[in-house]
Amino acid sequence: MGGVGIGFASVPFFSSFQPSAKAKEIGAPIEMDISKLEPGQRIIGKWQGKPVWIVRRSDAVVTALEGLNELLRDPDSQEPQQPDYARNTYRSIKPEYLVVVGVCTHFGCSPLYLPVGEYDAEVKDNKGGFFCPCHGSRFDMAGRVYQGVPAPTNLVVPPHQFLSGSRLLIGADDSQESS
Repeated sequence: MGGVGIGFASVPFFSSFQPSAKAKEIGAPIEMDISKLEPGQRIIGKWQGKPVWIVRRSDAVVTALEGLNELLRDPDSQEPQQPDYARNTYRSIKPEYLVVVGVCTHFGCSPLYLPVGEYDAEVKDNKGGFFCPCHGSRFDMAGRVYQGVPAPTNLVVPPHQFLSGSRLLIGADDSQESS
């Protein structure tokens, strides 16, 4: 009887070693519905206290990414700013969808989303992408940083996976679960 009592009494003690609900929430994966996302649109989620952008790129934008390499600092994504499955021209699992942390790699500002044809007066040679007005850093529609700007690296691609054609899980992927 005493052993059972000790067992019940120790549960709160050992439970205190588990992360709190708030701590789980901050780093827990988030699920996003992308079913209504049209080409050229962006939706924003929040993971680990940071904005995560999901952009649906048109076929024309995807095709244009291949012609920008000479303008970019790290066109082949050699810096470890993304999971291995996103180390490609599109920096994504599916070329149509870009998933990036919306924080500039220079000083942590939140860049503007630049759909092609918008902000042309403010940003010379806008080919679409992201622009940080604080210090002038520019990123293409794959989150790759242009040469000659203050940002040192590409935007971060968080771990993610497609649960279905309309559901995206950010913060976890199959490769993490199997390792």
